[in-house]
Amino acid sequence: MQKLKINYNSNSASMKIAEFLKKYIKPQTIIVCIGTDKCIGDCLGPLVGTLLKENSFPIPIYGTLADPIHALNLEKSIYEIKRIYPYSTIIGIDACLGDANSIGEIHVRDFPIHPGKGVGKMLPDVGDVSIIGIIDSSDNSEFFTSRSIRLNLIFEMAKVISNGLIQSYSK
Repeated sequence: MQKLKINYNSNSASMKIAEFLKKYIKPQTIIVCIGTDKCIGDCLGPLVGTLLKENSFPIPIYGTLADPIHALNLEKSIYEIKRIYPYSTIIGIDACLGDANSIGEIHVRDFPIHPGKGVGKMLPDVGDVSIIGIIDSSDNSEFFTSRSIRLNLIFEMAKVISNGLIQSYSK
């Protein structure tokens, strides 16, 4: 298993994400962005999906601010995506909780996301490759509804991730 960890503030964050993903980004790749805009801490995925669509990213993207993929529709959405694209590589993107000193890190991994795990939900794994953004501490009992999570953090992380995907496609 391979994994890249990088802080979103790093000058080379997008470039390192692009390098890691270049072997996975192909015309038959699908991007699945998980989360909802009803909660700041959970909007990382849909923000990435929206930024990619606004930049006319040429790969199919599921999960945007306008049409999110979240806990209530995840299973059905993944079933439909796999039915339409049975042989495609899926890159899953989601926000997650971690150690307090890891907030702001982006992890790119060659294994699936386990959505909802940090908040005790049992949801299907998503992706062959995953990108997670650590947006808050798992010590916080309020989880994704914490008022300490700033939208600016989420937005800046989303820009780095979407730029990394765009650069990766160009390589």
